[in-house]
Amino acid sequence: MDNGKKLWVFPDLEMPEKGNFENIGHESIIILNMNSVPANIKMTLYFADREPVRDIPLVVEADRVRCLRTYNPDDFGGFTIPALTQYAIRIESDVEIVAQYGRLDTSDQPMAFYTVMGYSC
Repeated sequence: MDNGKKLWVFPDLEMPEKGNFENIGHESIIILNMNSVPANIKMTLYFADREPVRDIPLVVEADRVRCLRTYNPDDFGGFTIPALTQYAIRIESDVEIVAQYGRLDTSDQPMAFYTVMGYSC
């Protein structure tokens, strides 16, 4: 049974500003592990103007979904992604997973929300 892919890439990310509204602007990476074993994951962050941040460890338990908020350093090994910074994420897992990206931009009204699947191979 195919439960996703082991490598996912999201090449066009940019953390929005928080905005002045009740819902704060943010990004999320959502990882679904449909396997009977935990997914051991390493993430790499790529930037236009600096060296990558490599091998950020992460575990998604068996038969679980995990939402990573990119504004939360605890979800990214203590690393803070600055607002309005162009970057990309590479997610590599030891088991097949499904990964999705979402962004909520509240810099103006009406708000803009969208989700996309990453490139997987």
